[in-house]
Amino acid sequence: MKEQGTVLAPLNYQPPGYPPYPKATCISGNAVICHGIPGDKALKNGDALNIDITVIKDGYFGDTSRMFLVGEGSILAKRLVQTTFDCMWFGIDQIKPGAHLGDIGHAIQKYAEAQGYSVVREYCGHGVGKVFHEDPQVLHYGRPGTGIELQAGMIFTVEPMINAGHRDIRTMPDQWTVKTHDRSP
Repeated sequence: MKEQGTVLAPLNYQPPGYPPYPKATCISGNAVICHGIPGDKALKNGDALNIDITVIKDGYFGDTSRMFLVGEGSILAKRLVQTTFDCMWFGIDQIKPGAHLGDIGHAIQKYAEAQGYSVVREYCGHGVGKVFHEDPQVLHYGRPGTGIELQAGMIFTVEPMINAGHRDIRTMPDQWTVKTHDRSP
């Protein structure tokens, strides 16, 4: 990170009411939706893994994540990863001046639900700038034509969290790790 002049944003990140996040990145596997804390658990063939990296460069945050399959991956895991990736692009395709935030969420929700999946409601995309999570909140569900009107120059993430089962979540005792309530991928 020294060569790049960047700072790892998650390490010791502590929003009000939370303990400091203990690692430099979020790694979420299988039934973990987001904010997974990396540990010593060995990966096995078929695991689905999301790696979420956020850095600060020259006072600005950059936020990216990507899903990977360990080894071959089950048919369910492959389909879920591809559907989530497609949902992201259906959302991104809605972004243009004059569109609305609800257009993004609607496109994602419509496609996910047509594939038999559900969309997490409690976590969303967000603005990116000089603060870790800025406005606007970018919901991954919604109604077209609603929400703020998009303008040129806005910078935000589109990071849908799609579940193979129900959309309900549960937060683990570490107060960070968020899993599917029904333990589905």
